[in-house]
Amino acid sequence: MTLRGSIAIVGTAESDLGAVAPGLSPVDLMAQATHRALADCGLQLSDVDGVFAAAGQLRVPTLTFCQYMGIHPRYSDSTLIGGSSFMAHVLHAMAAIRQGLCSVAVVVYGSTQRSQGRSNVRREEYDPYESPYRPWLPPTAYALATSRYMHEYGATRENLADVAVAARQWALLNPAAWEKKPLTRQEVLDSRMVCSPLSVRDCCLVTDGGGAIILTSAERAKDLRRKPAYVLGAGEALSHQNISNMENLTETAAVHSGRRAYDMAGLSAADVDVLELYDAFTITPILFLEDLGFCAKGQGGKFVSDGNLISGVGKLPFNTDGGGLCSNHPANRGGITKVIEAVRQLRGEAHPKVQVPNCDVALAHGTGGLLGSRHGSSTLIMERE
Repeated sequence: MTLRGSIAIVGTAESDLGAVAPGLSPVDLMAQATHRALADCGLQLSDVDGVFAAAGQLRVPTLTFCQYMGIHPRYSDSTLIGGSSFMAHVLHAMAAIRQGLCSVAVVVYGSTQRSQGRSNVRREEYDPYESPYRPWLPPTAYALATSRYMHEYGATRENLADVAVAARQWALLNPAAWEKKPLTRQEVLDSRMVCSPLSVRDCCLVTDGGGAIILTSAERAKDLRRKPAYVLGAGEALSHQNISNMENLTETAAVHSGRRAYDMAGLSAADVDVLELYDAFTITPILFLEDLGFCAKGQGGKFVSDGNLISGVGKLPFNTDGGGLCSNHPANRGGITKVIEAVRQLRGEAHPKVQVPNCDVALAHGTGGLLGSRHGSSTLIMERE
């Protein structure tokens, strides 16, 4: 409980998103986002003495970033657990700042996979249990979990399609979102199949982009330029390396990371005003809604199809920028954008059409790899000033 509310997110920014200018590298985008985030809170690069970074295209992201920026931090962390890395970095930064190992930390990411493709991304380890079957990852793994969930709980492709429709409804209100056209359930069902039962509209975007988050102590945050978002709770959980070893294909590590975050915050799902979930595929929000306590196990599909996530209608604002399905997804570690959008909501600085009124508590959740396998699951709970 000593960590609860001890640090605050004081600056956030995204780099250019979508399809960036030719020649820009991941570290260029990391630098761009960092300078913007520092300007957001009124701090200088010389104030930064803690660096937390994860990148699929950089072998040693913290070292590469620090060399590029010309800084020599007292503390660094390059924990790589997929799209949940950045929520985990916030938790690690809480501990580091609390213990005096650093005073101002930046959490940063950049990706150019849309413009450069995946050829420059580190190859995955050979797995003797899966690799001989040549799975097309990650869609194959998510399709496996989706099929099992549909079999076990009676969920339908219509339920999955309604996740994509809800995301598109939010994206249509966000001028910065990649997708600009309305989307219907039938259009999702009729779209090209990628890996049954997942169609192309069940899969997230692949865009260039990145982001940066600036953190410092709650005391110092009071004197800075913008309204801070206080971190009340954070939880991290690791699952396993391969989807074939996932103990239960219908339950993710969010069960554990969420519980740890709620316990630290002293809150529950009922207290959350806005929910930002890593939506790599339409099955993931359904599973996370259940595992994070927003509905009962097996009821996620019905919860979505009842309209609970639809902008202006549903009772639970969800991925208010349009999420990875429809707004942006700096592949393949897009979790940082979830934290950034959550902070915007708490500050009251989201686009007017997507700003949630009286937003006091936000939850951002990231997953890594294959539903928490290979990488991990991390949950953040934040509160406005």
